[in-house]
This record gives sequence, C-alpha cells and structure tokens, in this order.
Amino acid sequence: MINNLIKNFFLITFALIAPITLPAGGIQKSFNQNKFPHNTNEIILSSNISLYSYPQVHTKELLVLDVGTTLSVLRSWHVSKSETWVRVELASNKFLDDPNKILKGWIKM
Repeated sequence: MINNLIKNFFLITFALIAPITLPAGGIQKSFNQNKFPHNTNEIILSSNISLYSYPQVHTKELLVLDVGTTLSVLRSWHVSKSETWVRVELASNKFLDDPNKILKGWIKM
C-alpha cells in the first residue's frame, strides 16, 4: 500500500514537472535557439509599382503598391543583365488582415 502511494506520488510529480523542459512545455532556454533569418532584406517603395503573379511584364497584375509600402525580399530572378525581378512579401498582420489578401508577388527592379 505504501509502495503504491510512493510510486504514484513520484509518477504524478514527474508528470507535472518533466513537461516544462520539453519543447512543447513552454520554457524557452535562450533566444539564440530560434532560427530567425539574419539576412532578411526589406524594401520601402519610393514610387508606385505593380505586383505581378509571375516574373514577366505581360502576366497578370495583382495590384499596385503605394509609396511607402514595406516589402520583404524572398528571392531574386535575373532574366538578363538589364532585367531583374524580385519575389516579395508584403508586411501584414496575419491575425487581423483578411486571409484572402494578396501577400506575395513579383516586382521588376
């Protein structure tokens, strides 16, 4: 009887304390463990520019971006020496914005 009581006590204690150190337990050991991209590039537009669905001028224009819009650069595409396209993502609040809002596209540099 006492053996079962001691076993149950240790089992319950372990079940309550051990998950704290597991990844889903909520403790964050240090901020350096997170894999944040350190080479993110941002663009702030100085003029109105069109956002395209594909890196070609004759493709569908998704929308026109206003002056001062902040964009995160995802990748670039060099068509020729004089023509460069950049895949960008618009800054947004994913919790408050419309989920159908266009957030990614291509701009010509």
